[in-house]
Amino acid sequence: MAGSVQPRQLALALPHEEKLTRDDFLEGPANEAALALIDGWPDWPNRIMLLVGPEGSGKSHLAAIWAESAGARSTAAHALTADTVPAALATGALVVEDLRPSDFDERAMFHLMNLARQDDAFVLITARVPPSAFEIELRDLRSRLRAVPTVTLLPPDDQLFRGLIVKFCADRQLSVDEPLVSYLTNRIERSYTAVRQAVELLDTEALRLGRPVTRALAAELLRDA
Repeated sequence: MAGSVQPRQLALALPHEEKLTRDDFLEGPANEAALALIDGWPDWPNRIMLLVGPEGSGKSHLAAIWAESAGARSTAAHALTADTVPAALATGALVVEDLRPSDFDERAMFHLMNLARQDDAFVLITARVPPSAFEIELRDLRSRLRAVPTVTLLPPDDQLFRGLIVKFCADRQLSVDEPLVSYLTNRIERSYTAVRQAVELLDTEALRLGRPVTRALAAELLRDA
């Protein structure tokens, strides 16, 4: 019919598997200290260690690698309570993910640190900012957390940045070529989050439009970004 409007194709949010094995971890100067910590377990400088880095920098990937090696359980920092601490430490190793200011139970964290020291357990804590930036009411916890040795993940260099583009595309089973990788490298913000968001946008729009993921599509989508 003349003047009819074609229905817009909807993109389905299909699940994709992000590979979190040691072989899938992309190495570079930005994360070499953090990777050395994980590979160096159990010869750590302290049984409680802290990984700090921006969103998407690989903290969870490194924590998953360590958890596999150490037989560690894992918990979100905001979900930790005093009652759950003993069970969380039952294997002698624990990952505490995404410690954020004002978003965790201070008494539970203090109990965890005390019990871990008492039981000679290993604890790996991940956070986006160091505890020195936290407002912590419990004075003893504040001093304990700030004394935990910290390993920092840095912003990605050019080689790692390009590798991340390829990896995130591969995780979504997207085939990419050099022109696309070079375009994204020179066009998007040099951050882990920006890479992930750009690849997600490409995947979603390519599916909606029924088009392959190419430099041309990226240019269309990111022109006004």
